[in-house]
Amino acid sequence: MGRAFEYRRAAKEKRWDKMSKIFPKLSKAITIAAKESGTDPEMNGKLRTAIQNAKAQNMPKDNIEAAIKRAAGKDAATFSEINYEGKGPHGVLIFVEAATDNPTRTVANVKAYFNKTGGMMSPTGSLEFMFSRKSFFEFDKTSNIDVEELELELIDAGLELVEEHEGIVYVEGDWTNFGTLSKAFDEKGIEIKKSGLKRIPTNPLEFSDDQLVDIEKLLDKIEDDDDVQAVYTNIA
Repeated sequence: MGRAFEYRRAAKEKRWDKMSKIFPKLSKAITIAAKESGTDPEMNGKLRTAIQNAKAQNMPKDNIEAAIKRAAGKDAATFSEINYEGKGPHGVLIFVEAATDNPTRTVANVKAYFNKTGGMMSPTGSLEFMFSRKSFFEFDKTSNIDVEELELELIDAGLELVEEHEGIVYVEGDWTNFGTLSKAFDEKGIEIKKSGLKRIPTNPLEFSDDQLVDIEKLLDKIEDDDDVQAVYTNIA
C-alpha cells in the first residue's frame, strides 16, 4: 500500500492511543445516544453501538455508566452534531464530524486550525459528494464462522465487502443498511467488537511523505479538539 499509507496509519494509531483524548470522545458519544433515545442499550441501538465501541477501546465500565447517567441528569448538556469541511495543505480534502454544546466555539476553533496551517474551510455540503458514507462492523474470526458463507448470507442484509485479516473480520455496507446488518449479526449470535458509520473518499489521492508531514500537523490540531469526534480525508 506504500509508504504514505503506512505513515498515515502509524500516525493515526499514535493519536488515538492517547486515552486522555479518546475516552472523553467516547463518553460524549454515549451521552448523546442516551439523551436522544433513552438509557437502555437494549432499546437504543445507537447507545448499544457507542458502548460497544467504548469497550473495544478498553474504556472502564465505571466511565461508561457515568456517561449514561450524565444523559439522564436534569442539567445534562445538549449537544449538536455538526459537520465541517475544508481543504488543507497541498489540497487535501478534510471532513470533520463534531459534537458540541457550543457551535460558535467549535466552528471558530476548527476555522483557526485550517487558517493557521494554510488551509481553508469550505461551505457546508460542498465536499459531501467527495465521500461515500458506509457502515462497518468488526468481529473476531472464530472456528464456527465461515467467512465465504457469511458473505453470501448477508448480501440481502446490505453487505458490500467482507475481509479477514489476522483473525479479525471486517464487514462494510452502505450506511442505510447499518440497522439490517446489525440485526443480522444479532440473529447469528456474532459478537461485534466495533461498529459504526464512516466516510470513504470517492477519489483518494497519493501524497508524498513531505506533504503528509504538513497535512498531519493540521489533522493533529483538529483531532485533539474535544468537540471533534471523527476526521476523514481523501488520502489514499
